[in-house]
Amino acid sequence: MTYVRIAVLNAAHEDANTTRNFRRELDASLAEFDVTEGELPTHFEFDALVVTGSRSSVYWDEEWIDATKEWVSEALSRNLPALGICWGHQLLADVLGGTVEDMGSYEVGYSEIEHHGNSRLFEGISQSFTAFTSHADEVSALPPGATPLAENHYSNHGFRKDRVFGVQFHPEYDQKTARELVRRKELDDERRDAVLAEITDENYEAACEAKLVFENFVEYVRELTAEESQTPSATNDDGDSSEPVGHSD
Repeated sequence: MTYVRIAVLNAAHEDANTTRNFRRELDASLAEFDVTEGELPTHFEFDALVVTGSRSSVYWDEEWIDATKEWVSEALSRNLPALGICWGHQLLADVLGGTVEDMGSYEVGYSEIEHHGNSRLFEGISQSFTAFTSHADEVSALPPGATPLAENHYSNHGFRKDRVFGVQFHPEYDQKTARELVRRKELDDERRDAVLAEITDENYEAACEAKLVFENFVEYVRELTAEESQTPSATNDDGDSSEPVGHSD
């Protein structure tokens, strides 16, 4: 099996759960960067990139957010495949020309979501599925040319544009992560208790189906990498060859 190289842009403000969750779910060679501390790759020699969730908002005026957008924009211009989760979904949409706004409510807990059944990102996932969610912002307008993939009554929950995919829900969450998130959120006691009561083995098992988005994305990247490694390199006027875009040895 070929292990693809993926840059993981971790925007979770040093939450150890995020590192653990993504290392467990992504079957690839990972290079992780804490973008909230200004860490970004110094090159683009990866087969793909993944952007995590965050407690921040994409539209905040913060230096690290602007720097992350700049690097991601350049990576996408080089045709690197990308997957964004929650905040990452919103950041990719923003970079591609979509709109991210406060949606005036807070979706948190296990939610029912529907996908359209026309994307390989959701292969093997029931059209109506369960996933853990936590967001008060939404992609209110998709990037030009993007295709919606999933939604519920709160917001869009998935889109694709070319090699770029985003999902608003959290397929990576385990029960520990979910409980810790809910306990630190500013919720009234009744809602907090209700959401915590839903974090059960049964609901977690139901939500595990959504983890297939990681497997599907990595397989998609693996296929692209294999195809590009077999494509003769382009040759410039000086006779020098260049490697296929998005492929690293």
